[in-house]
Amino acid sequence: MSVREEFDDWAASGRDRGMEDRHWHTAKHALARMPVEAGDAVLDLGCGSGYAGRALRDTNDAGRIYGLDGSPEMATNAADYTDDPQVGFLVGDFDSLPFVDDSIDHVWSMEAFYYASDPHHTLEEIARILRPGGTFYCAVNYYEENVHSHEWQDRISIEMTRWDREQYREAFRDAGLHVAEQDNIPDREIRIPADTEFPTDDWETRDAMVERYREFGTLLTVGVAP
Repeated sequence: MSVREEFDDWAASGRDRGMEDRHWHTAKHALARMPVEAGDAVLDLGCGSGYAGRALRDTNDAGRIYGLDGSPEMATNAADYTDDPQVGFLVGDFDSLPFVDDSIDHVWSMEAFYYASDPHHTLEEIARILRPGGTFYCAVNYYEENVHSHEWQDRISIEMTRWDREQYREAFRDAGLHVAEQDNIPDREIRIPADTEFPTDDWETRDAMVERYREFGTLLTVGVAP
C-alpha cells in the first residue's frame, strides 16, 4: 500500500482527528518555540488535519500557511476544518516540494518526516525552499532511542525511516542546515495509571509507560537555513 492509500484510509475513518488529539500534547510546546513573525510564510509538511497551521495563525499571526500532504483525503478534510483564507492545502510529494527557492520562512513537520521515501533528498528540498535564516522544526515520536516506538513499523505497510538523534543532526547538516537545537519534549498530559492497574492492553509495566511518555516523548530537531 502506498502512503497515499494508507492515509486516505486514515482520513476516511476519522483517524486524522485522532492523530491531532494525540500529537497536540507535545506539538503545542514545539510550535510555541517557532520564531514565527507576523506575515511569515509557513509550510506544514505532512499536515494531516491541518491543526498546526491553524494554531500558528491563531497564536503567531503567521501569514500564509501551506499544508502539504501526500493524501488527497487528508488535504480535503483539513480544508474543511477551517475557513481562514490564509490557510491552504495541497497534495504533494516530499521529494519535490512545489515551491520556488527561498520562498518559505519556516517549515514544520510532526510525525510525518519519517514517511519520506528519500529523507535526505527531502531535507535538501526543505533547505532549498527556506529563506536565509528560515527554520525547519522536525518533531517525531518514531526514532531509535524510543524503543517503545519500534513496533510501530509492524502495524503499517509503509516503510518508515528510524534514525537516532545523531543521524538526524548529521542529515540536517549534510543538507546544508545548521542544527540550532535538539531535545526531547515529554508528554505530561497523557494519564499514566497506578501500578496496580498494570499490565494493560498496551503496557506490561508502569515504568515502561512512564519512560515512553515522560522521558522519551517527542524528539525535536531544529534546523536553520544559512
